[in-house]
Amino acid sequence: MENDFLNEQAQKELLALARRTLELYLSDQALLSLKSETPLLQRKSGAFVTLHAQGELRGCIGRMFAEEPLHQTVRDMAIAAATEDFRFEPVSFEELFQIDIEISVLTPFQKIQDLDEIEVGKHGLFITQGRHRGLLLPQVASEHAWNREEFLAHTCIKAGLLPKAWMDPKTQIEIFSAQVFGEEK
Repeated sequence: MENDFLNEQAQKELLALARRTLELYLSDQALLSLKSETPLLQRKSGAFVTLHAQGELRGCIGRMFAEEPLHQTVRDMAIAAATEDFRFEPVSFEELFQIDIEISVLTPFQKIQDLDEIEVGKHGLFITQGRHRGLLLPQVASEHAWNREEFLAHTCIKAGLLPKAWMDPKTQIEIFSAQVFGEEK
């Protein structure tokens, strides 16, 4: 997917779209109408929108697999990150101007056969066992300076599993990459 990575113009367009979406939604509960002529933003792709306030996580929600164009996914996930992340109170309009927006555009998932395929800092993890599912973006391991086993353990915990569930043959481990970019403050 490297050839499909978003150029600087497309990144700026998505970040501006996310910002305008939040301004309109948090002020008037209105949904921004979408118009993008950029082909890369019209492709279907999973994406996450992460909100930070003063360097601290304030909301993060995404779609692993998209059924709609990337620009629509980002619009919808920006609203969800601000209003539906159960770990936080909804973002207020007044607070919005202290919020930094980060977008992670995902590559397709690949099931691994060997743990050596996991490159910490490059790959995100998606772990599944039965009805339990957990995902951590590639930057999470780097931000916490986790090694491969710690990253696996924390992804298992996110899935509601025991930390060593990744060792169970019934556990499916998939990797993906992400193009991560954010607002410059």
